[in-house]
Amino acid sequence: MKLTLKIWRQKNAADKGRMTSYELDDVSPDMSFLEMLDVLNERLILEGEDPVAFDHDCREGICGMCSLVIDGTPHGPEKATTTCQLHMRKFKDGDVITIEPWRARAFPVIKDLVVDRSSFDRIIQAGGYISAPTGSAPEAAALPVPKDDANDAFDAATCIGCGACVAACPNASAMLFTAAKITHLGLLPQGQPERYDRVTAMVDQMDAEGFGGCTNTGECTAVCPKGIPFETISRLNADLLKAARG
Repeated sequence: MKLTLKIWRQKNAADKGRMTSYELDDVSPDMSFLEMLDVLNERLILEGEDPVAFDHDCREGICGMCSLVIDGTPHGPEKATTTCQLHMRKFKDGDVITIEPWRARAFPVIKDLVVDRSSFDRIIQAGGYISAPTGSAPEAAALPVPKDDANDAFDAATCIGCGACVAACPNASAMLFTAAKITHLGLLPQGQPERYDRVTAMVDQMDAEGFGGCTNTGECTAVCPKGIPFETISRLNADLLKAARG
């Protein structure tokens, strides 16, 4: 395939940034999206130009590092997947593809398509630790967990912190991410001692980082590669209300 790539180029956080077009020939439909960018970067290096900076790590859909907005959609047109699992067969010969970074005040651009998502780390850190008694390990069945709670906790724990929810939200809200991190502990016995302190501290940190408010548009769940359900936000709100009531 022959493609035109319109890519956001930005030298650093202080640079204004701009869209730059590149023509790329001989793109195989079997390439992954990141492999296609690798091919472009190899050409740019040979031509003495600065390669496009983009985040990646496992390339197996696990880590969530590959944070790109492709044609206006976080992670691209393939639903329930990460950018690294998107393949070029989703595109057609002659397509013009727009590639941008996550855009949110709380995710400042480092260079080109790479953003600083350390705000997510600080939200998790604000949640602190769970109380864990020292000594011998408890019996495996000493803390029974209802099956529905266990399933919901596991679903919430699958969040990989990629930030697609923030990139898709018109308010750049981190509610789905924060709710997932709160829910998977809030539904388990181990998470109960600090449950309400945790939700208050994490929401306060989320607000301090500059994320927008949630207005229940649902765009976050539509692009989440792990399918975190919208009900997770309801659980966060319920816990936050209980915490406020003391």
